[in-house]
Amino acid sequence: MIDCWWQYSFMQPNHIRVCVRMSSKGDAHQFSGLYMIIKAVFSLLSEVGVEQAVLHRQHSLPHRPVIPLVAHMVDQNTSGTPAMTEREASRLDKFRQVLAGPNTDLEELRKLSWSGISRQVRPITWKLLSGYLPANAERRESTLQRKRQEYFGFIEQYYDSRNDEHHQDTYRQIHIDIPRTNPLIPLFQQASVQEIFERILFIWAIRHPASGYVQGINDLVTPFFVVYVFEYIEEEVENFNVSSLQEEVLRNIEADSFWCMSKLLDGIQDNYTFAQPGIQRKVKALEELVSRIDGMVHRHMQQYEVEYLQFAFRWMNNLLMRELPLRCTIRLWDTYQAEPEGFSHFHLYVCAAFLVRWRKEILEEKDFQGLMIMLQNLPTMHWGNEEVSVLLAEAYRLKFAFADAPNHYKR
Repeated sequence: MIDCWWQYSFMQPNHIRVCVRMSSKGDAHQFSGLYMIIKAVFSLLSEVGVEQAVLHRQHSLPHRPVIPLVAHMVDQNTSGTPAMTEREASRLDKFRQVLAGPNTDLEELRKLSWSGISRQVRPITWKLLSGYLPANAERRESTLQRKRQEYFGFIEQYYDSRNDEHHQDTYRQIHIDIPRTNPLIPLFQQASVQEIFERILFIWAIRHPASGYVQGINDLVTPFFVVYVFEYIEEEVENFNVSSLQEEVLRNIEADSFWCMSKLLDGIQDNYTFAQPGIQRKVKALEELVSRIDGMVHRHMQQYEVEYLQFAFRWMNNLLMRELPLRCTIRLWDTYQAEPEGFSHFHLYVCAAFLVRWRKEILEEKDFQGLMIMLQNLPTMHWGNEEVSVLLAEAYRLKFAFADAPNHYKR
């Protein structure tokens, strides 16, 4: 029998060990699955380079084996300008009515946003729901001006220190990670976009020394950047050349993305502090919740010694961004912004619903290797709003059933 597992050491989380145990009667037919796992790990090591084998503590995210993050976004309401249905037009009118008043009713805006936000009003809605902009309409322009100036003040104050000995490791890791951010989308491979991301991530890391930069945070800036680019363009975004935008517009997009990403991370920062205790707690909570809602799936993974940390670490660290197309992440975040503690709490129930969604596929796998390969390469490439809506509805049902019950994870 062949037994293989991945072990992540959280005191030194950058180290990935692939351990193989084989009995004297080794099952040769299992070698192909084992080979695929080992190949994925060594592919990772070759991507980051030999010098990346040992990094400082803050560089901790295990990189995912290759999977496209996005298919075509144009068929969803997150890029391009497809013709609206009557229902979509009605929803857009409702959003505009709520946003039109002198003081936006944030509770009403949250109710509307939970089921998805119209593309045309998503930028302003995200800024309001994140707390970046005030509900009072008269104060918004001055707030934007002040916060944008403040961000570029940080750039002037800190960015030149990126090559100082104290910060060079942080900047170096950011510089390495940025080209790997959504590599299949041309927008993110433009030099000017990568420079924007480098500044955003470096300034955030400098201002949050308790965590510093952690691999994976680079993914979290991309939905904000895409949504705020949409504020200024009508066309499809994947191949959009940002150099066609005025410099002031790009600066606005950069500053707004920084502040909204910061607001998000403020609520989940213990995911990224030393040893990443927030993630460890959430993965444990996920395991307990799944054991309660689908004992068969839970026992199946126990039978083949699959630990939740081995696949769900990334689900928590990247908020499922490595598992879903970018268009689905943007739709998911509509609800997270609308849901109280969406990123820090509701995400747990989304992960539970997401795992159980693959119940049939999980139960069909009869060894560790097959389960791990399946769980790390889930077939979501063609998912859209409908699939995300079903996922969110099930997550809400789980939250309603379990969140407020005493000892709700335990039997």
